[in-house]
Amino acid sequence: MKINDLRALSNEALAARLAELRLDSSIEKRKIVATGVSSKKIKIREMRRTIAQILTLLNERGVKS
Repeated sequence: MKINDLRALSNEALAARLAELRLDSSIEKRKIVATGVSSKKIKIREMRRTIAQILTLLNERGVKS
């Protein structure tokens, strides 16, 4: 997701998106561990990047996550 799209979201929407991404990330990591298939590494990297962007935005806005 682009940073400009994230900036347009409210704090509540960002928090919801953050929770969703954290859940999806942990599921994908478990799938890789269970199957040994590493084809999803790019997807996980994008999820981590988006999580970091959301946390940065929330910190800039002064919201505790």
